[in-house]
Amino acid sequence: MRPLSLLIRIVIAFACATLLTACQTLGPTGLVPSTVSTDLTPETASIIASDMVGRFAEQTGPGNTTIHIASDSSVLGQALETSLRSWGYAVLTDQKTDNTGAIALAYVVDDFEGSVLVRLSTQSLDLTRMYKVTAGGATPTSPLSIQQHGTAGTP
Repeated sequence: MRPLSLLIRIVIAFACATLLTACQTLGPTGLVPSTVSTDLTPETASIIASDMVGRFAEQTGPGNTTIHIASDSSVLGQALETSLRSWGYAVLTDQKTDNTGAIALAYVVDDFEGSVLVRLSTQSLDLTRMYKVTAGGATPTSPLSIQQHGTAGTP
């Protein structure tokens, strides 16, 4: 694949993700509700969650805060919770977070041109990356896109 073609695909993917988020209703945490619109095996979800949480930790510092993630039965949601805990984060799932100081974390997983587009979001940070899913798991096919909002240095 030519580098220009890959760059164009990445730009299109990022533009689509941005447009989709602009059209969605925000949940009670002020974030788009977490959704997974593609089937992932537990192994694939674990690989993606480990990579994305590692990148999240690079931006926020490993295990420096409590994360609130909506409890769901999706394979990726469970893998994210496990990976966050392995990085030392305290994770709340069903608890109210009004006065806990926890950071709300939402995720979106969608198919895009034969790949899987994954986004982790907080009030002040969005991480987006594309993965190629194979029988053996998943490998990143794009660089990590980092979009920060609000006050610098807060996740």
